[in-house]
Amino acid sequence: MMPCRPRRDKPLCEHGRPEGCGVRHEEGDPQIGQPVCVDCYDYRGAVLWNAHAGELWRRFTQALPATFARLFGVSRAALRRRLRLSYAKVAEYQARGLVHFHAVIRLDGRDGPSDCPPDWATVPVLTAAIRETAAGVAVPVPEDAPAFVARWGDQLDVEPIYVATSLEGLADQRVASYIAKYATKGAESAETVDRPIRQIRDVAFLDVTEHARRMIYTCFILNDQPEYRLIPFRRWAHMLGHRGHFSTKSRHYSTTLGTLRQVRADHQAEQSRQRRGLPDPGERQTVTVGEWRYAGGGYRHGERFWAELARQRIATSRRLAREQARESPPGNGG
Repeated sequence: MMPCRPRRDKPLCEHGRPEGCGVRHEEGDPQIGQPVCVDCYDYRGAVLWNAHAGELWRRFTQALPATFARLFGVSRAALRRRLRLSYAKVAEYQARGLVHFHAVIRLDGRDGPSDCPPDWATVPVLTAAIRETAAGVAVPVPEDAPAFVARWGDQLDVEPIYVATSLEGLADQRVASYIAKYATKGAESAETVDRPIRQIRDVAFLDVTEHARRMIYTCFILNDQPEYRLIPFRRWAHMLGHRGHFSTKSRHYSTTLGTLRQVRADHQAEQSRQRRGLPDPGERQTVTVGEWRYAGGGYRHGERFWAELARQRIATSRRLAREQARESPPGNGG
């Protein structure tokens, strides 16, 4: 087990605290993810990163096809006629409270996942396009006078995915398990809460680490600053500023969420029909009534009694109000 953050010369920060950490932390150590010096830690930058990481990913997916087309010397329209870039992405909280992404980017043929891409669309070219695009996209915050710019860091790990496990790279089954694991993790891995925080006074009573508490406080502070008025930091304070969905994918990567919801709805409707003993909707005949006739008007089935009772209550309330008005002394005139 390696030391946490070894520093040979053991320097001290401006607050007199060590800039390194030579402790070998065991798994589950509560110190993992906590800043070495809370006064040196950039809480504002951490919250701003969480708030704009989703936008940075969106700009990355928009710029990637253009980079890929430029590497082949063709236009984006010509590229779309030959292949399609699809992706699926999940967000994960690190122990220090910052989000990072795990993504699968796939090259499909023109007709989608069932169609193979052209032979010239190789993994090395896709890898080069990913790295070049990641290095070029940025999100300035705010846009008009940026004091913070969200960019991808140096820890960009790109590995090919193969169906067979004998080739160098990741196997497709391992990737599926990998993505599913992070899809079940939430913000609780960063020691925060799973519910919105309404008032800033409630932060002091949360059962969270001091590091997460400071990030939540930072969300409330940034929420009141005019340059960030369009960012709902207070609403997403319990998520440490991250306001994106944990999972996104391109439309043609796989089935859509709408299709999955419809399948679940149809299954539940079928189960309900079988429990109630109703006939199959496909076997029933639809009866259409194309002729209408007047059946009558007025009260029926005891409705006259309840209508008269309501009328009497209203009349009594109005009479009592008039009597009270007559008995009350008149106000002093000015």
